[in-house]
Amino acid sequence: MKDQLEALVAQMHTSGILYSEAVQEFKKRFIINVLQQNKGNQCKAARELKMHRNTLSRTIAELKLDVRQFRDGRRPVRSARPVTLERMEKKGVR
Repeated sequence: MKDQLEALVAQMHTSGILYSEAVQEFKKRFIINVLQQNKGNQCKAARELKMHRNTLSRTIAELKLDVRQFRDGRRPVRSARPVTLERMEKKGVR
């Protein structure tokens, strides 16, 4: 793997990619991979990355990633779920 990384770095350098661009792209690809493996679950992904969930959320926002694309479709995002009368009653809203 180290040889592959060396070859990739050399290729990026010779093609004129800036260090900041390379770091940004690596960070994006790394986080996308971990989010895919965890089906978009940011808590699990953050735990696996050994970072705080808020730091991961902030990084996801900075990279302009849409976490919804990694979810398996079992349930919609909380903000997208319809509000039911039962849920409102549980919260004490009338």
